[in-house]
Amino acid sequence: MAMEFVSERIANLEPSMTLAVTAQAKAMINEGKEVCSFGAGEPDADTPDFIKEAAINALNAGKTKYTPSSGLVELREAIAEKLLLENNLEYSPNQVSVNCGAKHSCFNALFAVCDPGDEVIIPAPYWTSYPEMVRMVGGEPVVIETEEANGWKITAEQFENAMSPKTKLIILNSPGNPTGAVYTEEELKAIAEVAEGEDILILSDEIYEKLVYGETKHFSIGSISSAVRDLTITVGGFSKAYSMTGWRLGWTAAPAEIANAIDNIQSHSTSNPTSFAQYGGLAALNGDQSFIEDMRDEFDVRRQYMLGRLQSINNITVVEPMGAFYMLVNIGEMGLNSVNFAEKLLSRYEVAVVPGAAFGSDSTIRFSYACGLDVIKEGLDRFEKFCREH
Repeated sequence: MAMEFVSERIANLEPSMTLAVTAQAKAMINEGKEVCSFGAGEPDADTPDFIKEAAINALNAGKTKYTPSSGLVELREAIAEKLLLENNLEYSPNQVSVNCGAKHSCFNALFAVCDPGDEVIIPAPYWTSYPEMVRMVGGEPVVIETEEANGWKITAEQFENAMSPKTKLIILNSPGNPTGAVYTEEELKAIAEVAEGEDILILSDEIYEKLVYGETKHFSIGSISSAVRDLTITVGGFSKAYSMTGWRLGWTAAPAEIANAIDNIQSHSTSNPTSFAQYGGLAALNGDQSFIEDMRDEFDVRRQYMLGRLQSINNITVVEPMGAFYMLVNIGEMGLNSVNFAEKLLSRYEVAVVPGAAFGSDSTIRFSYACGLDVIKEGLDRFEKFCREH
């Protein structure tokens, strides 16, 4: 009966499968089971002490009141400076909005630009929340399946062929979740050329920008030209690079008109992000960055180990991820869809992975290597045994 009172738009949303898997694994662990969990999308390292101390000092100094709805001026200035120096993106602090996590940043951006019926192109495999966010704001997700042979990346040709008169925006996530794919400068320039030719907005989710490996370089699509920057909403945050997932701090940098709309939305919804958390974010940007390099190096050790193990298992394939901390494994030859595969793996071998159905790719499963190497080794031993038996 109560469901009748829920709006149709919200009633039709799919719950987050990634959070559900993580919660199920934690519940089994609490029951005393030795679960190897590969579901978490957060670094296992603690937040650096100097960041925590900045928030504690802010609390002790009474920095517990409202800030501007778009965030502390000095934090927005620091983000604008970071974007200029590291990403070659020129934004004024007034074009930057600090939000309650990069997830919130993405939602605000979509809410600011999408009208009912607007189409949003989303390459699959995609981060699980993108289509649901588009639906929440009244838009229509247009999912384009990418190919494993192309590293799970959309091409400019696919983008152009997917457009219609209703197309408003394309979502790009590089480095990407769940694939670990990183778009090259040349690939992004080709996509940007299509967007610019048709005045299509670009939501560039760059939350994993600091986590790239080998000779791979992160490139911000908005830096191609001032014209492309004026079509781009760049999303970033503190969760992944500084291991601050629970702090809920992200940001958008956008053309002035869109930035003002995002600020207006936030002023009527959350108001400002948590005040003392913002001082932690300011310390993160201005402080010692060696933590990131150390964490990235540790992830790279795990990445290379996991890749070697997975590539040695018959009947599955995996593309080497060059960013983030995920591996997407193609299980298409195993004869099970992703949900059944993940359920059997968890119930029989106590290994938790996320079904690819959550990402629009039902022939895959996602492993996270944001967990200890001992867990990875044991979990892959069990996974290999499961694959042999099936």
